[in-house]
Amino acid sequence: MREDRQRLDKWLWFARFARNRPAAVRLVEDGHVRVAGKRIENPALGLKLGDVLTLALPHATLVVKLRGLGERRGSYEQAQTLYEVLGGDPRGDASLAPGEPKG
Repeated sequence: MREDRQRLDKWLWFARFARNRPAAVRLVEDGHVRVAGKRIENPALGLKLGDVLTLALPHATLVVKLRGLGERRGSYEQAQTLYEVLGGDPRGDASLAPGEPKG
């Protein structure tokens, strides 16, 4: 793969959207990832800086923009430098106090 691209499953793992690479592959193959609005089922798709991903995660749906390509799986703080959240709540509904309205 070209130096300016990274496999989708690998990036999801580096960015800590999946606990391990096989989980990242399942996330993609099960249709929970869109790139530029298009549903992706190929975990080997090459991502590039600026790509916009929509992730349908168990706890939330997020829209993120790629800001970096990972070299390794680092800390949560390091992972956050790889993307910018454009929409959705990364904490999901679990962050709401009981009885607190969503809107």
